[in-house]
Amino acid sequence: MKLTILTPTYNRAYELQKLYDSLKKQSVRDFIWMIVDDGSTDSTEDTVSEIQKSVVFPVFYIKKQNGGKHTALNTGIRQIKTELVFIVDSDDWLAEDAVETVLRYHERYKKKEGICGYSFLRKFPDGSVNGKLFEPDEKIASYIEVRINGDDTYADKAEIFFTACLQEFPFPEYTGERFLGEDLIWIRMARKYNMVHINKAIYIGNYMSNGLTRNRRRNNINSPIGCMQRACEFMQQDMKLKYRIKGGLQYIIYGKFAGFGLRDLLLKSHFRILTAVCMGPGVLIYIKWKHDMRQDF
Repeated sequence: MKLTILTPTYNRAYELQKLYDSLKKQSVRDFIWMIVDDGSTDSTEDTVSEIQKSVVFPVFYIKKQNGGKHTALNTGIRQIKTELVFIVDSDDWLAEDAVETVLRYHERYKKKEGICGYSFLRKFPDGSVNGKLFEPDEKIASYIEVRINGDDTYADKAEIFFTACLQEFPFPEYTGERFLGEDLIWIRMARKYNMVHINKAIYIGNYMSNGLTRNRRRNNINSPIGCMQRACEFMQQDMKLKYRIKGGLQYIIYGKFAGFGLRDLLLKSHFRILTAVCMGPGVLIYIKWKHDMRQDF
């Protein structure tokens, strides 16, 4: 088999059946489903056990101590032996031809040098596409060029990566922090590899009210060191100026939440002029967000 569908999950037992149903309907079943349970306290383990009794493709279940989605991904990626990894969240599902489509394009491009994977479209349950179409279709370029400098940063796509590339770029883990924006790794990878961007929707999902995307700011504030590192990636010179400035502001904001003084943040920064320019407004935003957090409790 060439493909592992990797599903990190936490207290989503009630959602897994929907994803499983979509996997059973795949026109091609040449894949492995790996579920990494990030310390769930619900009936996830029992649900997976029931699935495994009637499964028509290999299902592997790993349970680990709770550490956040990125740590669950690291746990799974370290053990994957197939050529490709398709990360599919437990509350989403796949189009019936998703696996067939991925493997067909992989046959076309797998010998292309300098690529780390494929980016397909995602759509909402009503059929509308999440974000922009790629221009042109099957564009070979980096994540930075297409998604960030192409101003499609807030949309989600369906990314399938070469396993070796994900293993080359593991997610950093910081003690006590349970959230990390995955694009930190996609950006680092993009400075070495391109992707093939394909205008076909193979992934279906929505944003849950208690999901990571909807609660991003609170998650970020509770995991400030990782967010500082992500901000540093956005401050680099291959980004559009507006994203560099946003990165500079976030570096100050999350640095303050992490307990660093302004002098320390300036000395640590590789972009001191940008950091200095962002200090004033960054501190004001930090004060506002800190006030807003107090109002929430």
